[in-house]
Formats: sequence, structure tokens, C-alpha cells
Amino acid sequence: MEDIHEIRKRRRTLQETMNFMAALSAGIEPILGRGANSMTMSAGRNLGRKFSENAAKTDDLLTAINEVRRVLEENHCLWGFEPFQPSGQQDMITTNENGETQLLLVFKDCMIRQSLFRFGHPQQGSLCNMMYGFFAGALENIMGKKTRLDIKHAGENACLKVLTVTA
Repeated sequence: MEDIHEIRKRRRTLQETMNFMAALSAGIEPILGRGANSMTMSAGRNLGRKFSENAAKTDDLLTAINEVRRVLEENHCLWGFEPFQPSGQQDMITTNENGETQLLLVFKDCMIRQSLFRFGHPQQGSLCNMMYGFFAGALENIMGKKTRLDIKHAGENACLKVLTVTA
């Protein structure tokens, strides 16, 4: 097991890289406009597919979410997230009006959000889209279904996202 100093060192290195990415995204977004979001979404999706090539396949959404978490941890990516069920919602997993499966996810420890705040950049830009793409690509490999991750709330302490899986 790694000692705490090694983990902190890795975390600092990763955070420095994410700070660079935040500065880079702030520079490319005004130049590329909406194209920056498409480009980073595609890059994230490709990375998610690559990282999850050997992931266990499943049709169960909660099992698939746990597999994405395992894939992230295996690749030293630190994103703290978990399924979220509002108090008035009867089931954790729901179906929308289009027959698509949905699950709320809360992201508490997000490298991207922390990096954006450090530089004073707004959330929901190209770096957030890269993370959405990663999740979509990984889940598509794991479940064999199209997915998308939409932001419901972006905040300083956590973000709430809606994961939609097409039937």
C-alpha cells in the first residue's frame, strides 16, 4: 500500500497538471468558441473508451458506475462521485418521458472544479465537457449503450449531474 506522502505527491502533480489544463482551456475557448466543447468532449470520450477497454461488461447501471470508479482509480484519476437520490424520489434509477434510464450523480471531489476555481474560470466549459465525455465513453464500453452526462447544478462544493442511458 502506498504511503500517504506518495499519495499526496501524486495528487499535487495531478493538480498542477489540471491547473495547466484550466489555463489552457481559458485560452482556447475564446478562440475556438463552441468547437472547444466538441473537441474536449470527443477527447474525453476517446480516453474513457481507452481506459475502459478491459473493464467488466454489465447491463446493471449501478454496477457499471462502480466499474467506472474502479477504472478511474486504476488510472490514478481522483473524482469523488456517488449516486444521489433526492428525498422525494422513490427510486434511485428512474425512466424519463423518452424511455431512457436516468441516475443522478453528485461529484464532490473534482479536480476540474478545483482547478477552475483556482483560476477564477467558470464551470461548464470545455474541461467539464471532457469529463462528461470520459464518463460517456467508459459507460458505453461497459454497458454497450449510448450515454450522456448533463449538468443539473454546478456549485463550489459539489456538482449534480444527470446520467442518461439510451435504451
